[in-house]
Amino acid sequence: MSVRTTEPGGHEPRAVQRALALLEAVATLGSGASARDVAALTRIPPATAYRLLNLLVADGYLVRVEDLSGFALGRRTRELADAAPASERRVDVAPVLEELRGQLRHGIYLASFSGGRVRLVDRDPDHELAGEATWTTHLHASAIGKLLLVQRPELLGPGPLRRVTDRTVTEPDRLALELRRVRDRDAASEIDESRVGRTALAVPVRSGDGRLTGALTAIGRTGRLDENDGDLWDLLRTYATRLRGAGLPS
Repeated sequence: MSVRTTEPGGHEPRAVQRALALLEAVATLGSGASARDVAALTRIPPATAYRLLNLLVADGYLVRVEDLSGFALGRRTRELADAAPASERRVDVAPVLEELRGQLRHGIYLASFSGGRVRLVDRDPDHELAGEATWTTHLHASAIGKLLLVQRPELLGPGPLRRVTDRTVTEPDRLALELRRVRDRDAASEIDESRVGRTALAVPVRSGDGRLTGALTAIGRTGRLDENDGDLWDLLRTYATRLRGAGLPS
């Protein structure tokens, strides 16, 4: 592994900070994150973001996805993550999720909440999730985002919300009513709101002291995944309880 030996000077420390922010944004948005979405999430000017993204690709910290439409974490970033001492690594939630996936035909995903952001930390290997960036950038359009908005309504920000599909709730009064419903049920759902033809159910995952740390989510085709399936809701809540206090990656 080659290492740059030049000393930082001038504006280089700020460039390093921005490069780290870009890496974090790609991790948050997931594989295929576009340069525009990464720039928007980090609030880095697009031209600067694109230049730094290309440098990170050249150095192996990022890679371009096969169709060149976006970016994913590269080999050197994964090597850094794997170098963490065993005592500092998070509890392995994989066996719990694998057990749950063995009981369902729907995709199962685990998200973490940190710093007002959503990050998918465990993706179902048997169910491809298209449009993942929509989930992490347009909270009002996703089930996991609604769970976070109940705790952090200020994340909606000023100005009109984006209508991702014709089913996306963007009117303030309707959205406020929907978030009250999520709060009362301690669960959230979406039907064709972030992507036409997709339904998702989400329940909160909490820390040992009860803080909201993430969400456990079932995703399926609209019409096949039933929002009113009480058994599925019970199953998700049961496994979310088993994940309580697991210490999700942030």
